Amino acid sequence: MALNNSQYDAIMRDYYRRQAMHRRQMEERVREVREKLPRIKEINDEIASASVQCARELLSGNDAALSVLKERIAVLGAEREQVLLAGGFPANYLEMTYDCPDCRDLGYVDGQKCRCFQKAEIDLLYTQSNLRGVLDVENFDNFSFDYYSAELKEELSGVSSLERMQKVHAVCRQFVRDFDTANANLFFYGDTGTGKTFLSHCIAKELLDTTHSVVYFSAQELFEMIAQKRFGKTEDAQVALDAIYSCDLLIIDDLGTEITNTFVNSELFLCINERLTAQKSTIISTNLSLKAFKDTYSERIFSRISTSYTMLKLFGKDIRLLKKMEQISQKKKSLE
Repeated sequence: MALNNSQYDAIMRDYYRRQAMHRRQMEERVREVREKLPRIKEINDEIASASVQCARELLSGNDAALSVLKERIAVLGAEREQVLLAGGFPANYLEMTYDCPDCRDLGYVDGQKCRCFQKAEIDLLYTQSNLRGVLDVENFDNFSFDYYSAELKEELSGVSSLERMQKVHAVCRQFVRDFDTANANLFFYGDTGTGKTFLSHCIAKELLDTTHSVVYFSAQELFEMIAQKRFGKTEDAQVALDAIYSCDLLIIDDLGTEITNTFVNSELFLCINERLTAQKSTIISTNLSLKAFKDTYSERIFSRISTSYTMLKLFGKDIRLLKKMEQISQKKKSLE
């Protein structure tokens, strides 16, 4: 997935910084060696002089001059290494060093992004996602169905908590697989602590690891940031607002926990509508029931979400509470 201009420029500025640093280090090594080993400068001057002479002879029609030059450089190069070693320096002390030998800190190899550039993309996207750290724990590899009961069933449908989560988990996996083509959106709703945020994080990690841009905000953080931009016009808020509309995936967590007013309703609709128009995917989670959500937000917001998002209801026991109880139990056992 392509970076936007500011993201690309940020990565390239780091490459330019590395190049400048290694040039300075090289210049310092050259000065050091010249002061201690005068013969090194003489060898370099001889190589330069031989190169100029070769160019003149080639222009005069002497095609053998290049071969002679290569032989001369090989001899002088071998001597330079011996002088360096005798002076207590490594044989390659005067060679340019790079953080990445593959691309020589250019970011590209044969016109293709180097693996170091791809890693820089992922690192940058993780940093800008507001999710660095948490995704090391909350991801599909660490997801467990053990917290969902086969006995606990929804009254109307008769579906168990486990069956529901198995279905939702499959939908989330499919969302990741089809992300680049489906332009899909997800709406998680249901009881507190049933895995809505965890699943959002699982999806975020999969997409970040494939260099998609993901931005996460709690609902309160989102509307506070938008208010700063609308009323305070801070530069940081403008950058964040741009990311909200341009990122590949926007996650709005815990919608309904913010103070809801006309401003929030207006900005939420604008955000949802703009991203739908731009075919950018969004995940929204809320602890509100559908009825409570409809009563809290405007009719047009509910209409947009219900017709453009996959609605996924979760129910079951509070997993956060279950995990806390497990920790207490394990601590007690360790003290016995």
